[in-house]
Amino acid sequence: MDFFETILWPLRWLVELVLAVWHQALTFVGLDTDSGLTWVLAIIGLVIVVRSALIPVTVRQIKSQRRMMDLAPEMKKIQDKYKGKKDQFSREAMSRETMALYKKHGTNPFSSCLPILIQMPVFFSLFYVLRHASENKPGIGFMNKDLTESFNAATLFGAPLKMTFTQGWESGNWVVVILLGVIMVLMIASQFFTQLQIMSKNVSDETKNSPMYRQQRILLYIIPFAFLFSGVAFPLALNIYWFSSNVWTMAQQFIVIRNMPTPGSEAWRLRQARLKAKGKMTDDEKRAQALGETLPEPQQGQRQQPMSSKRAKKKGKDAS
Repeated sequence: MDFFETILWPLRWLVELVLAVWHQALTFVGLDTDSGLTWVLAIIGLVIVVRSALIPVTVRQIKSQRRMMDLAPEMKKIQDKYKGKKDQFSREAMSRETMALYKKHGTNPFSSCLPILIQMPVFFSLFYVLRHASENKPGIGFMNKDLTESFNAATLFGAPLKMTFTQGWESGNWVVVILLGVIMVLMIASQFFTQLQIMSKNVSDETKNSPMYRQQRILLYIIPFAFLFSGVAFPLALNIYWFSSNVWTMAQQFIVIRNMPTPGSEAWRLRQARLKAKGKMTDDEKRAQALGETLPEPQQGQRQQPMSSKRAKKKGKDAS
């Protein structure tokens, strides 16, 4: 047992438990215990358990990403202030002001990475569980000899779940090659679409004019292709897990953007229009009501601005 396997021992035990429970439940409802479909559904069940447990962390990540994008203009001001200054005093002052800005907005650059950092140990724990199973070695807990042999023989449309793209290519198993090729394309597309949802619909107009936004637009076209590595290096079963997790992320992001959009973004304006069409109070109206203000009738194409009740009365007298 290598160093990483030892560190991941508790998570491997949990992964085996979840897989075994889902496999047993699916077998109980009538699915074939040795079927590849049963194992695929058990892996998807593992995704459901892991991602459900991470919902609070993911909500925190989304809020952190939103704050990071919103503070981009202020970050630009700090960078411009110390542009060209290389002395230690200026660097320390810039660092202090940057950290103060993060503290003010209740965020930091690492918060947005938290869910994926938590998921990676689970991913590699599953990798070790499946690798041992593919070598016909029983696991450390619930993956006993019978379950190990069952997974080791499981296929999906004739493609062994334990096989990688490289192994399929070398052995001439074109079903594995085609399946993993399709999954790689779908993973890249789902990751691209998920990021595009954020960049195009859930970013305020002010942030879209910042250098940080332009840099993230470039990454939008680069990061998804990292899945080419996982598609080639990892077995079919592990790629099914990662793709299922991507689909979860895409759906979750859609729900969040629709119901909790960034103020000033396209998604926010669409939500305001939906609320108004349903006769419900918009965010501007709720804020104005809380402050005891009234909203004037907006001109065509102009956003409503809150107006105090005194100003509203004065305006009415002037008009009369």
